[in-house]
Amino acid sequence: MSECIFCKIVSKKIPAKVYAESSQAIAIADINAEAPFHALILPKTHLSSLNELDEKNRGPILADLFELANQVATEQGFREKGYRTTINTGKDGGQTVFHLHLHLLAKDKMSEKL
Repeated sequence: MSECIFCKIVSKKIPAKVYAESSQAIAIADINAEAPFHALILPKTHLSSLNELDEKNRGPILADLFELANQVATEQGFREKGYRTTINTGKDGGQTVFHLHLHLLAKDKMSEKL
């Protein structure tokens, strides 16, 4: 999808701070961070939201996103202390960029407001 900002990041047309990358996903710094550590984990294949996953691709794509989240949490040193993962789906669900992505947030102690 040529107009999708996350597709442009995945294709390296727009620079981003990359924390980790696999063959199927990429973890980048969120430029509008809502926590001391805030990464976005994007599938390299464009899907506008969680609603586009079906029986065939749901397992592999979600597994890739969460595996990369685990890798980043380990590398950043907060895996054992704790972190939050969130997927916003649809406008009313808080999604603002319509390319499926997983938020990975961490700080000393997560509040209920994040």
